[in-house]
Amino acid sequence: MASTVKYVRVPPPSANIAEARKRVFEFFKTACRSIPTIMDIYTLDDVVTPTKLRSTIASEFRKNAHVTNPQVIDMLLIKGTEELSNIVEHAKQRHHIIGQYVLSREDSNQDQGTKDEGTSDFLKSFYKGNYV
Repeated sequence: MASTVKYVRVPPPSANIAEARKRVFEFFKTACRSIPTIMDIYTLDDVVTPTKLRSTIASEFRKNAHVTNPQVIDMLLIKGTEELSNIVEHAKQRHHIIGQYVLSREDSNQDQGTKDEGTSDFLKSFYKGNYV
């Protein structure tokens, strides 16, 4: 069932940006091909559609679109491969997947705003200065 990711080895470093770019596209395809397996393992049919999950994966890739160093791209690919392996091998629980990949980032930002209600002025200014 998880044969697409289970036996992935760490490849040698990319020689140039074109090779790193090719590896990124291959990994994206692998991640998208793993979506039906992930949907089955974690029973996400009632929470999210495969299309929404695919767009979430694409947005995670777009976060690092500005990176041009092949070594950094290789490191991000290794981290992504490890994350996908953990997900496909069921090393995470359902609420981890929902919290990280299903809920939108706007919902988590709105939750931070509600923490400040009913607290002292000191804590409000403390929270403002320490939230990223």
